[in-house]
Amino acid sequence: MNLNLITYSIYILITVFIIIKVGLICYKNGNIFVAHLVPDDKDFCLRINNMLLIGYYLINIGYTVITLSGWTTINSISQMVESLSKHTAIIICILAILHYFNLFWITKFIKNIK
Repeated sequence: MNLNLITYSIYILITVFIIIKVGLICYKNGNIFVAHLVPDDKDFCLRINNMLLIGYYLINIGYTVITLSGWTTINSISQMVESLSKHTAIIICILAILHYFNLFWITKFIKNIK
């Protein structure tokens, strides 16, 4: 029995939930960094932060959907759990790397401004 469609659905639900949750946390806490870069215009800071959030969602959800094309056929529950674990872990690692990469560049940019 081919369990790919069930696995895809579970994978999409899990990863989109994680992506949205992390995006909202970064959005709320990111206002401080953006406000530090542009201290005089709060409205502009909010717009920049909104654009960063939208870009974050598009990149990560798009990557999540694109990865589905490379999956092999899943024929058992154990394969399903293994595949879900592996692909979800990859997405979580990519989110962490992107987060630290962004923090590195933002702090470097802030230091250059001072």
